[in-house]
Amino acid sequence: MKEITVRDFFDAKKKDLALSLVTEPDTLSKKINSPHVNRPGLALAGYLEVFSAERVQVLGETEVRYLQSLKEEDLISHTRNMFKMDIPCIIISKGLTLPPVIEYLANDLNIAMLSSRLSTINLIQHLNRYLQDIFALEKTIHATLVDVFGQGVLITGKSGIGKSECALDLVHRGHSLVGDDLITLRYLDDQLVGKPGREFGHFMEIRGVGFVNVERMFGTERTRRTKTIDMQMELMPWQENMDYERIGLANSYVEHLGVKIPIIYLPVSPGKSVSVIVEVAAMNMILKSVGYDAAEDFNRKVHEEIRKKTLQKKMEDDAQESKNNE
Repeated sequence: MKEITVRDFFDAKKKDLALSLVTEPDTLSKKINSPHVNRPGLALAGYLEVFSAERVQVLGETEVRYLQSLKEEDLISHTRNMFKMDIPCIIISKGLTLPPVIEYLANDLNIAMLSSRLSTINLIQHLNRYLQDIFALEKTIHATLVDVFGQGVLITGKSGIGKSECALDLVHRGHSLVGDDLITLRYLDDQLVGKPGREFGHFMEIRGVGFVNVERMFGTERTRRTKTIDMQMELMPWQENMDYERIGLANSYVEHLGVKIPIIYLPVSPGKSVSVIVEVAAMNMILKSVGYDAAEDFNRKVHEEIRKKTLQKKMEDDAQESKNNE
């Protein structure tokens, strides 16, 4: 399971979340291992049966006013019981001030208490985005990822099949490269998002040429840092006896990190312009997203033509039969 220390979180988001440390620096040693945020309303009232203690706790104006209204003995009792649940840290929104005894208890039980000037809603939204990004499921695969007409196309296939060459041609045609060779897939906001598996630039290895820097060669407008993945294109050697999809009525899917995306198995042969086919596949995906499916349209028109010819044949047969009866 992933985890980060409260100190690392504080150092990383101190400026963005307008954070300041209320307790002693030693309290920053605990670890955060949950991507979720919690507001401990009932826990502050003493009900701890379903308290999500492992989460970052956020105290807004409602919680602060409630604590300020408690008698000192109740305040100490409820707060101590909650702090004993091994909370990673507490963040107070709007720069509000808690009774001094809570700060004393936090230091005594090693609970980091932070203060933020952000409103409660903004604070929770920023925390959710940051924690979801930190704790997102991820894996790294050998692939190339390009942005084609706004569609994230993951190009896969055996080494040497031409993934990089196809991506380079797409960049030359005006599209954008996200990453080549190694792509890190992440599950974020119920979507599959890809980014370069290496963090030192948009380099590509072109066999016979060597490494090229796409960003330097084509400009920053031809590169992307991340992209939601909409489809996968699996390049495979052409085989005579292989039964390839020709109409497109049968949709295939592949699953990454629990997310299913459409996959197209594209046979590669000499003289075939793979980059053009990738463009067409991306445009076809866009049409499907707005309700138009070319394969279904073609299939419907074929059936209409068959019905017309069948009806015409029946009418001709009926006319011939009527003529024979006369």
